[in-house]
Amino acid sequence: MKELKQNIYYLIDGEKGNHKSDAYVDIFISILIILNVVAVFFESYENLEQQYKTILYGFELFSIVIFTTEYLLRIWTAELKYTTVSSGKAKLKFIFSAYGLIDLVAILPFFLPLLFKVDLRILRSLRLIRLLRIFKLGRHSSSLKLIGGVLKDVKYDLAVTTFVVIILLVISSTLMFYLESDSQPEAFSNIGQSLWWAVATLTTVGYGDIYPITTGGKILSGVIALLGVGIVALPTGIISSAFVEKIQERKKGKETTCNCPHCGKEI
Repeated sequence: MKELKQNIYYLIDGEKGNHKSDAYVDIFISILIILNVVAVFFESYENLEQQYKTILYGFELFSIVIFTTEYLLRIWTAELKYTTVSSGKAKLKFIFSAYGLIDLVAILPFFLPLLFKVDLRILRSLRLIRLLRIFKLGRHSSSLKLIGGVLKDVKYDLAVTTFVVIILLVISSTLMFYLESDSQPEAFSNIGQSLWWAVATLTTVGYGDIYPITTGGKILSGVIALLGVGIVALPTGIISSAFVEKIQERKKGKETTCNCPHCGKEI
């Protein structure tokens, strides 16, 4: 039983196994996730949904069986992933981990209507949660893992930048409210509406639905627009530089590691 559990763990965890079957399982699950997302878009066309209702339901049922089985197997083999804690704690650790919660949310919309009496309007909204299955690709795609690693490395820098943006938005929207509320009470009736203007201006989108007409408001709008060019570019620069560093680290890692030509294991 222990050997079976280990083989299943290696099969569903592509980073651990060394067999081709591990890659096949990853590819199969990834394709299934993408097809599920396509099915959600497909169902938004009422005529197509009615025409292929049986096929779509059959595909949904097949997907649920696969995803539920995968979820249960990951709980069963969690002790092999979290080796520093007991079996029970390892299972709980996986269930409440980011990937565990994503896996659970991916299958919940199917089971909730079976367990509870759900209003049809709520049921339709629950179907949208199926789109979250695309996040399951994170554990199967090396590209998404790279993105996740980069965001994790620069989370402090991004947090600082976000904090600066929030402060600027609050200050600019408050100033604009006091500058424009008398001249345009319908457009700048409160700071909340001014905040919408600040977001559109700071991101340099400029929808044009709300804009200042006073001299002071126009000056402030120009300053915010100029600041937005630099501030909005900060996260882009932070993330791009982190990507470059990560890719260089990977290249160096490939150059320094040596694999056995027979078994493929790292020497």
